[in-house]
Amino acid sequence: MATINVRRDVQDSFYRYKMPRLQAKVEGKGNGIKTVVVNMAEIARALSRPPSYPTKYFGCELGAQVKCDDKNERYIVNGDHDANKLQSTLDGFINKFVLCQSCKNPETDIIIKNDEILMDCKACGARNNADMRHKLSAYIVKNPPAVASKNVRKQRKAATAQANNTGEDATEALDGDEAADAGNGSDDDIISQRIQKQAAGLNMESKLALEDWSEDTSEAAVAQRMKELSVKGSGAFTGGDDDDDEVDNKYNAFGDWLESAKDHTDEAIIKKAEELGVFGKYKACLVLVQCIFDENVITQIPKRAKLLRKFVTDEKHQKATLGGIERIIGLNHKDALLKKTPTILMKLYDLDIIEDEVFLKWGEKPSKRYVDRDISKDIKKAAKPFLEWLETAEEEDSDEDSE
Repeated sequence: MATINVRRDVQDSFYRYKMPRLQAKVEGKGNGIKTVVVNMAEIARALSRPPSYPTKYFGCELGAQVKCDDKNERYIVNGDHDANKLQSTLDGFINKFVLCQSCKNPETDIIIKNDEILMDCKACGARNNADMRHKLSAYIVKNPPAVASKNVRKQRKAATAQANNTGEDATEALDGDEAADAGNGSDDDIISQRIQKQAAGLNMESKLALEDWSEDTSEAAVAQRMKELSVKGSGAFTGGDDDDDEVDNKYNAFGDWLESAKDHTDEAIIKKAEELGVFGKYKACLVLVQCIFDENVITQIPKRAKLLRKFVTDEKHQKATLGGIERIIGLNHKDALLKKTPTILMKLYDLDIIEDEVFLKWGEKPSKRYVDRDISKDIKKAAKPFLEWLETAEEEDSDEDSE
């Protein structure tokens, strides 16, 4: 299937945002003639919007009745319309309801608040109001994106990879723990997940009583801890081209630069990451979190919210960010921060840095991806109040949607 840039005014063949070229098929005759948009579902996935939105937009702009059959993925516009005409009309939809009005990237999520449409950009962090004068806006307010479809950034990434036909993101779709979960039936219902977590958890008080809280300050011990803090020494990353020494050295150089001073501006950090070629990579999130935060992470997170939004752009970035938080708590400041884990996670939640589903997946079971499994178990045990609250909020949202 031929692909085109989401923004057709961009002529760069390496433009990262792609979508399938619209395909139209005219059916019927006379008064019953209609145009079927054959690949509307694929286009919608690339744009991270429900297929009904662009279809309804066609109806508004072309003055035609439309039909949306989500079950069979069949989307119809009454009348005879050629593909080029519909493609040009789709450009208008993308400009009004997909692109960020600040940075012009299609990395936006739709948020309905007080009967207004907010375009939340995950690329630059801006939130802009959509054009509420357009007829489609009323339809979107009445039919907001489904709650179950929160992981839109992962869908956008997968759709872009499919459109590019590179397959390079296929191996990154699941990390090591998630791949193992896929083979062990991790799609249990919420109740089963709770039972599993309760069965896997150890008594926090007895566990902490066994911990050796003394810290060895010898030169060898300090060198070992520095090694554990390095990206390459973590043992967390396996597979892919990013495992060679040259690439790992870039992340270590980024970490060393961040550690060289604590007053780097957001702009300077982004510029340095771009110079080293690590900006936009999920490992950069792990390095960033470990280097810019310390035992005062609770007060530091809001001050760095804008920077985090620019680095954390999809699910893998969010997982790496939580991995960095685990390392700050477990390797650096366990005594001071372990009991404050729910507060730290709530800060990330309030600022929309991490999605609900990523939090819940992260909390399902301990992992040795970023820290020792026992340390991970302690951290996720400490996070249990926040995770239970989040599950309850999810269930309440689901009940409200059902009503």
